[in-house]
Amino acid sequence: MNLSNYPPLPTEKGTGGRGFLSLFDLNALVRSSIEQCLPDGYWVQAELSDVRTNSTGHCYLEFIQKDPRGNNLIAKARGTIWSNVFRLLKPYFEETTGQEFVSGIKVLVLVTVSFHELYGYTLTVQDIDPAYTLGDMERRRRDILNQLEEEGVLTLNKELEMPRLPQRIAVISSPTAAGYGDFCHQLEHNPRNFFFYTELFPALMQGDRVEDSVLSALDKINARLAEFDVVVIIRGGGATSDLSGFDTYLLAAACAQFPLPIITGIGHERDDTVIDSVAHTRVKTPTAAAEFLIGCLNDAADELEMLAVRLQEGVRSLLGQERRKIIACKNRIPTAVYRTLSFGRLSLLTLRKDLMSSLRGRLSGERHRLELLQQRLKDASPERLLARGYSITLKDGKVVKDFKQVQEGDEVVTRIYQGELLSVIKASKKIRNTV
Repeated sequence: MNLSNYPPLPTEKGTGGRGFLSLFDLNALVRSSIEQCLPDGYWVQAELSDVRTNSTGHCYLEFIQKDPRGNNLIAKARGTIWSNVFRLLKPYFEETTGQEFVSGIKVLVLVTVSFHELYGYTLTVQDIDPAYTLGDMERRRRDILNQLEEEGVLTLNKELEMPRLPQRIAVISSPTAAGYGDFCHQLEHNPRNFFFYTELFPALMQGDRVEDSVLSALDKINARLAEFDVVVIIRGGGATSDLSGFDTYLLAAACAQFPLPIITGIGHERDDTVIDSVAHTRVKTPTAAAEFLIGCLNDAADELEMLAVRLQEGVRSLLGQERRKIIACKNRIPTAVYRTLSFGRLSLLTLRKDLMSSLRGRLSGERHRLELLQQRLKDASPERLLARGYSITLKDGKVVKDFKQVQEGDEVVTRIYQGELLSVIKASKKIRNTV
């Protein structure tokens, strides 16, 4: 080891503070040097890490920089945002960007450099430029969309044909969200009384678990594809700072490749999320999603009405043509033949009257029989049986009819008149039939 470039070691006589520095003295020298060399504020680009606040409102965090090629850390510094700055900076940043001030985002901040003998090197944040983060978020969205395009899946969901009658709807939303209630109310009270069947697949619509929660809901729907026509993802209301959960590659790839058309109504107007860009149809709000579905049925109903009018007009025109042909033929028939035909016509009218009378009687009897059968069906319906106090036990969505279908530890759902009960089997045995 070459020591020629270092100061000589102090001699024993040189001790007493003159030949070497204490750690405090050295740190004080570093502090003085930093204050002299870096007296101003500096705009620094970095990624946030370990963001946390304490009870006094101060925010403590780390700024990091990663190697873009290997994603390894190449720089790190401790940061502080004092409470008087943080209470202004945080809402300004989140309102402007629609992005929560959390770890993992890239920021451009104005900092001053300080060094403390005990706490070391710190960057104190004075200001932030939200435009930089907006640009980074947009770049991230663009990178995801470019990757999906390179993989050939970007427009797959958009290319699916929307069903003419999208009435069976799988809804992904928070069950307590006001937007979900608005969506269902709008469907139920549509002007032409169209019927819609909706089933909720609960998911978190904000926070860091949005991706996993929505992906889980999509998996459950995918297992029952034949039961639904479309998927609706709605959020409605809430802070726009929670939208980052919808800007992930895995969620976008799942939506882009989903085999049913996806309609998004995440409740924001300013920006599209990545899943908005890959979904079949994007609307602004949950209510607008309901209006879109009602509009699909309106279009189909209008087309049917138009076809009915065209059919009536065509039949009327055809009957007119045939009537004119008959009149022309009548004029060419001799009088005697005409009288014979008239007599035959009278006979046919008489037979027609008798036939109609017989048919009316038969139809009345059949109608009465159908009413009796309808009443029997209604009495035997599951809802009526449940209302009488009976219940239905299901395992994995299938009715349990035999004690051998369940084993100890199985979870079963018991459906009663008003709600469902979730149970765990402790034991199962056959009971002697007393009937």
